[in-house]
Amino acid sequence: MKPHRVGFFGFDGVMALDLVGPIDAFTSAVVDGTEGRQRCYEVVIIGLDDKPFVTESGIRMVADATLRNAPELDTLIVPGGKGLRVPRTQSIVAAWVKAHASRIGRIATVCTGVYGLAPTGLLDGRLVTTHWRFARDFADRFPKLRVDPDALFIKDGPIYTCAGVTAGIDLALALIEEDHGPSLALAVARELVVYLKRAGGQEQYSEPLRFQTRSADRFADLAAWMQDHLRDDLSVEALADRARLCPRHFTRRFKDAFGATPATFVEDLRLGEARRRLSTASQSVEAVASSVGFHSDDAFRRAFVRRFGVSPVSYRNRFRARGRPKKPLSKTAYTGVLQ
Repeated sequence: MKPHRVGFFGFDGVMALDLVGPIDAFTSAVVDGTEGRQRCYEVVIIGLDDKPFVTESGIRMVADATLRNAPELDTLIVPGGKGLRVPRTQSIVAAWVKAHASRIGRIATVCTGVYGLAPTGLLDGRLVTTHWRFARDFADRFPKLRVDPDALFIKDGPIYTCAGVTAGIDLALALIEEDHGPSLALAVARELVVYLKRAGGQEQYSEPLRFQTRSADRFADLAAWMQDHLRDDLSVEALADRARLCPRHFTRRFKDAFGATPATFVEDLRLGEARRRLSTASQSVEAVASSVGFHSDDAFRRAFVRRFGVSPVSYRNRFRARGRPKKPLSKTAYTGVLQ
């Protein structure tokens, strides 16, 4: 299998997580091949010149190639950072993209990476997003674009834009899913200990975070919906009806997509959200149990102990001091719904 080549710009003042977050997602995508485990993606960092560059947080990095000798790319990703809002850097990036866009299958931006892509004209008339803090400034500077300040990421034709920093990982997972299906995307999410999809559709900065997701796969969309409706009836029959499939066929298809039965997946979602609420909220254990869809406190406690090895009360006590465990939790406790 020939790896899909993904190029990232590297420049002084780049946001480090905009760059390394998606890179780690892509390099974690591996499959079994004739010669053992094979990577699905080849990642190339493209510097503006042959000098090392320094990220916004002061990390010194070395690019794999430069604008002069960059290889052919299947996907180009433009990370954000204050450096890209410097006129000279912005113009260099935009000029290169405009000259090479016709030979690149898809182009994506992370956070304020849209500032480097907008001057090319490739975004004119398209619906895009960026970090909520820069959305108004970006819309004022580029009035030919339609800016949604709330979306996690948006696909408009071959162009993908996403919100700030960690949203780059969500975008990378979506691209992996698009290329190789939900099973591999879920495997990468497990490896990175993140959700495959963060559900919702409201503002990026609200708490708890709920994000817009877009996918052609009905089960990925269903999983995103489930995360926002944990108190609803999430029985196999109800979910099958929502997916417009008979329960038996739905269960088989669901297990093929996510590697777990609907019942196990639902319990994992509920326990993962319960764990988050126990570590951050002041609700009682009973209130948390009810808020995520458990019909009895006893059922919740038994499920929680079975999954994490500690009771809900013990788990909460570990977070009372500084919002994090006083002693390391087990691997199971950290992975939660990602198992």
